[in-house]
Amino acid sequence: MWRRIPATGARHSSSFGRRAAYATAGATTLALTGYYYNLKQKRSLDEQFEYPPHSSMIYLEPQQNVRDPTRPHAFWAPPSREEMIRMLQEGPGATKDILAAKEQAASSTPSTTTTGATNAILAADSESDVFDLLIIGGGATGAGCALDAATRGLKVAMVERDDFSSGTSSRSTKLVHGGVRYLEKAVRELDVEQYKLVKEALNERANFLRIAPYLSYQLPIMLPIYKYVNVPYYWVGSKAYDVLAGHQGMESSYFLSRGKALEAFPMLKTEKLVGAMVYYDGQHNDSRMNVALGLTAVQYGGIIANHVEVIELHKDVNKRLCGARLRDNMTGKEFNVKAKGIINATGPFTDGIRQLDDPSIQTIVSPSAGVHIILPNFYSPGNMGLLDPATSDGRVIFFLPWQGNTIAGTTDSATKVTQNPMATEEEINWILGEVKNYLNPDVKVRRGDVLAAWSGIRPLVRDPAAKSTEGLVRNHMINLSASGLLTIAGGKWTTYRAMAEETVDAAIKAFNLMPVRGCTTDRVKLIGSHGYSNTMFIRLIQQFGLETEIAQHLANSYGDRAWAVASLAQSTGKRWPVFGRRVSAQYPYIEAEIRYAVRREYACNAVDVLARRLRLAFLNVHAANEALPKVIGIMSEELNWDQTRRDKETEEAKKFLMTMGLPASPIAYPTNVPDAVLGHPAAEESKGLWRSLGGKSPVPDTFYSRAQFNPEELAEFHKVFGALDYDGDGHIDGKDLGEVLKNLDMVVDSQILKNIIDEVDLDNSGTIEFNEFLEVMGGLKEHASRSAFSKIVVQVENQRNVDYGIKAKTTDRSGGGA
Repeated sequence: MWRRIPATGARHSSSFGRRAAYATAGATTLALTGYYYNLKQKRSLDEQFEYPPHSSMIYLEPQQNVRDPTRPHAFWAPPSREEMIRMLQEGPGATKDILAAKEQAASSTPSTTTTGATNAILAADSESDVFDLLIIGGGATGAGCALDAATRGLKVAMVERDDFSSGTSSRSTKLVHGGVRYLEKAVRELDVEQYKLVKEALNERANFLRIAPYLSYQLPIMLPIYKYVNVPYYWVGSKAYDVLAGHQGMESSYFLSRGKALEAFPMLKTEKLVGAMVYYDGQHNDSRMNVALGLTAVQYGGIIANHVEVIELHKDVNKRLCGARLRDNMTGKEFNVKAKGIINATGPFTDGIRQLDDPSIQTIVSPSAGVHIILPNFYSPGNMGLLDPATSDGRVIFFLPWQGNTIAGTTDSATKVTQNPMATEEEINWILGEVKNYLNPDVKVRRGDVLAAWSGIRPLVRDPAAKSTEGLVRNHMINLSASGLLTIAGGKWTTYRAMAEETVDAAIKAFNLMPVRGCTTDRVKLIGSHGYSNTMFIRLIQQFGLETEIAQHLANSYGDRAWAVASLAQSTGKRWPVFGRRVSAQYPYIEAEIRYAVRREYACNAVDVLARRLRLAFLNVHAANEALPKVIGIMSEELNWDQTRRDKETEEAKKFLMTMGLPASPIAYPTNVPDAVLGHPAAEESKGLWRSLGGKSPVPDTFYSRAQFNPEELAEFHKVFGALDYDGDGHIDGKDLGEVLKNLDMVVDSQILKNIIDEVDLDNSGTIEFNEFLEVMGGLKEHASRSAFSKIVVQVENQRNVDYGIKAKTTDRSGGGA
């Protein structure tokens, strides 16, 4: 029998190791127990937190707050817009008794038996028809202030000239982030203000993800590294970002090797790639978040109204603001509202309201334009974004998956304040050029792939010492005028809640208000969050027979309110899916959402629906234009529009879509094809190229396959390009390209040649680099190498189009884009 006899030294070492292990385990258990106890206590406090009933007649009773995620939330319905306007006119004391008393007092034959009671009610009303706060502006900051004030028990009203989030709040990068760039500046310049901004934003990011879990989520963002010396720099920066965020439940940053980086982001440029850092930030659906803020404020007693404009500010005998004159832009009716305090939260339009108060006031906002474009989803993976930390002009650019497509931006330039700013062609091509620099050359970045493009105006606080808007801090400023106008300006989406808290605190102090409780918005879940779960979409599929994509979209857009939306869905008339008629075949929006937007989310016109409720105008401007008749038709049923109103809606919606990238009219391509070109054998093979590069060919192109050059061809192209590049700067001009085409027996007029250059010249330099030269040659080779069979296919397809009246697609729809 074998028996192990340990050595004496080993026995003592083993005993010591066991004692150390026990001590370590005990300390770890004690630490985890303490942590669990504290966490349990915090969660217990959060779950036990209750809000006292509000005196408003539109408050959602506490027993309706359903937390069970296995069954649908009670279908609470907010008051209609007409009821909101009425309560806005009558004041916060507009209970049913007071409204009835006022109707009786206005009657020509009042009842003598109820005169005494009516007078008593009206006397009480005269003391309660004044709002504590009137908030001007229905963007992120205004809606945040309304929610903060309502949850404190204050009598609050919020009005918006256009629609909720119709301005900057719907035109963001869709990120909920602290700002990696600001952290870098804070460290490099030892700037305490930048550090505070990042710290505050990271704290608010955690609140953001907690109070609206269905509208916001974590998103990994890649920082590609092309120099070994930058690896430790990016690693330290990403880890510092993690440390500053603290314990928020976010994933930690990590390093990816070259192979793993390409596996995660296959479209990435491979040349000289070393690896990548991946860090985490948040992403959200900005305008739907804005609507949820407003509706949650209504739940807690707030009164909100969109398409209501402030046209005049009222002052008392002491020259203190005491109210405003409003106009309902949907009806043209004007009325007065009394308020103890007025908050100006109008973003880039801040100075306009301040000048209503004092025409001689000095401006405090320096508006900056930020342009974004939407590209198809094949430009990026669906679960990871990309950050270019150093663009050609020293800025950063994000490249992010969003709502099934890819968002790229942004620019940063001084601008003028307008209601619906437009992205310029120069800005769009700049973004495309930056995107091109970070993608694999196999991914051809084309202007025709742009599905939508928009410009948003950032309300930056003016700093006289700054030479450009890029140098301004995206911080906020609160200002109280001599007459009592409280202005909140600056800031960004991520910090809306902290800005609102600070603003309402200042309002309580400035206007001597008496709140019922302190700020609680860091614990108030937004409407739709209480019954939401990550698997809720499965129940929607089982209950209503929805497509999986549609069920997931409804759950992630409405939270537990998806049950109310799905209950409005109509039958498809198919075995599967049973319910849910799509608005656009490409996207998961359904007709029921239009009805819900009108009935429950205060959508008043087609643009409200297409841009801020469904987001289709931001995702694909052509799809939005094609869905417009259906949207107007359903809204006509809901709102009883006549033909005149429908025509007006169509006209206004198309004007708006033009600001989002929709062409004003079909692009006019040259139709006078030279006879010399038509008659040439080589040109007969290349008619499809004219249309794809800017000309209208009589023969429609039916397929497109990327040609590959052999080494001999590449060598020949290098030789030709080098011969034409007289000054050796790596560029040739349009005239030289014309000589190349002429040598290839292709006679092309100047307009077609210009269209070719415009297609490949993304930086608008008027010249062509070698890679762009290869793009042109590749197109020529592909079209010149068609087989005889393909010619027959083209002829048959062309005849079919003529027979059925199908028009050839023009290049403004190349790639489905704008």
